[in-house]
Amino acid sequence: MAILLLIRHGENDFVGKRLAGHLPDVHLNEKGRHQADALIPILGSQPIRAIYSSPLERAVETAEPLANHLGLTIQICDNLAEINFGDWQGCPIDQLRKSKEWETVQNHPEEMRFPGGESFSEAQMRLVTAVDGIAASHDKKEMVACFSHSDSIKLLVAHYLGMPLKHFQRLTVDTASISAVYLGVSHPYLLQLNGKDLSVMPWDES
Repeated sequence: MAILLLIRHGENDFVGKRLAGHLPDVHLNEKGRHQADALIPILGSQPIRAIYSSPLERAVETAEPLANHLGLTIQICDNLAEINFGDWQGCPIDQLRKSKEWETVQNHPEEMRFPGGESFSEAQMRLVTAVDGIAASHDKKEMVACFSHSDSIKLLVAHYLGMPLKHFQRLTVDTASISAVYLGVSHPYLLQLNGKDLSVMPWDES
């Protein structure tokens, strides 16, 4: 099992304003491109053996500078994509906050299915299956980078911590942040959450 770096994409013009979800053609803005480049001095000397990414442009564009620096090919994993928010995609967040379903999203996410999209529980199962498969394909102590999205990473971390889905919104995952998990033999370990650098050392499960 590998050490998995879960990296959120960089800034884009939808962040904090509109719900991007699976919308195509949502690209990094200038700040986001700087954030992607800034990952090189943080991760460029780490023993990363593979890079995986959500197929959405903002994730791939965040992965590209590091992949080019390391000479690695980005492996697209469809199941690392953001939640499918269905009819909510593209909507202003201020507008969504006024809907009765917003309280469910924030406080009872285990009950929420997005109209025309998926539920949080379905998304979590999809993401965990993908990441478990990635980890199983690498040797113990190999380091692997997975570029994904805020809610996707929060759902993954909640699962590996054994946190009820009801509480996953208590986690924070900022743009271009680095979280790290090790899927150990006995149980998973959270090595880092929402970091701006990398403090993970080679992990020795005992």
